[in-house]
Amino acid sequence: MTLFLLIYFSIYGGVHLYAFLKLKRGFALGLPVYLILAIFMILMVVAPIVVRISERHGYETLARGLAYIGFTWMGLIFIFISVSFFFDIYRLLHFLAKMLTRSPLEDFILSLRNFCTIAILVSFAVVIYGYFEALHIRTEHVTVKTCKIPEKIGRFRVVQISDVHLGLIVGKSRLKRILRQVRNARPDILVSTGDLVDGQMDDLEMLTDMFQKIPATYGKFAVTGNHEFYAGIDRALAFTEKAGFTVLRGEGLTVSNFLNVAGVDDPARKRYGPDREASEKALLEKMPREKFTLFLKHQPVISSESHGMFDLQLSGHTHKGQIFPFNLVTKIFYRMHTGLSKVDGNGLLYVSRGSGTWGPPVRFLSPPEVTVIDITYKSVQ
Repeated sequence: MTLFLLIYFSIYGGVHLYAFLKLKRGFALGLPVYLILAIFMILMVVAPIVVRISERHGYETLARGLAYIGFTWMGLIFIFISVSFFFDIYRLLHFLAKMLTRSPLEDFILSLRNFCTIAILVSFAVVIYGYFEALHIRTEHVTVKTCKIPEKIGRFRVVQISDVHLGLIVGKSRLKRILRQVRNARPDILVSTGDLVDGQMDDLEMLTDMFQKIPATYGKFAVTGNHEFYAGIDRALAFTEKAGFTVLRGEGLTVSNFLNVAGVDDPARKRYGPDREASEKALLEKMPREKFTLFLKHQPVISSESHGMFDLQLSGHTHKGQIFPFNLVTKIFYRMHTGLSKVDGNGLLYVSRGSGTWGPPVRFLSPPEVTVIDITYKSVQ
């Protein structure tokens, strides 16, 4: 926890310091205004920590209000520094061009004040737009053809939700929008690929019946994400199971005589106790290979030992960055960070953008999704 807080305050505090200095240089507002801005920024840096402490001690109203303010601000300042950084690069290139050409080039540069003004306006525009984009749940359709599905079945439908992050910000209203898309898809099975819940979840019990009312012919299956462990794994599992999901923790089973479903815990489990989970290889080796194997794993990472041992892996975690240009960062850590990809061993990986939001209640150029995967029959050539 000490290391986490040190990293958190270093990065998030540094972001605020950069923004403060940028605003200070751009606007001549006087010491009292700068002092108020500095105090506000300090409060926003500690706000996420205060949210978690308040939630843990039952101060839900305070936690929810501060979450909306603090996390919306997080989105604003992220966009502001992204735009400001772009302008800094532009100003550097302008300076180098001026040095090389020995020309003033004054027609190609704006004042720092104008740059800051544009960055502020863009930040507000993106956050306002992104708030409504986060409410607009898309349905993504994917078709996977295989000879492992009986011809008489024709089509087997899997519906995936991921990274819902039920908690202080994503609640009943947002979940209703998500489950409306799920219900309309009429799933044969419903899967949740992690981070279904977020926070302490003391007020989420009433949401379990919303999941229970969703019909799924062959059942509902889930795996843990990192946030299940952050929220408290025992409470997260209790909620998920009460919602009607079978949680697969290094386990697999066969449903409908032609489909294997297997799932593993998120690696975050290693920080919360002894890691007793069997390897992916040991798990997948138990699955009958003549049947189609659906593998649920929160993070879109393909283990070298599992190549050729599953037909389709469903993952989430990346949110496709959630707010552009953060997707440039997620691409660094996860090469296959969104959509459908082929992997070694004739398998497929589908990475969901996620159905909810984490942190800022905002999405920009990364709309939330419910994924409909139709597994259809293909004759052997």
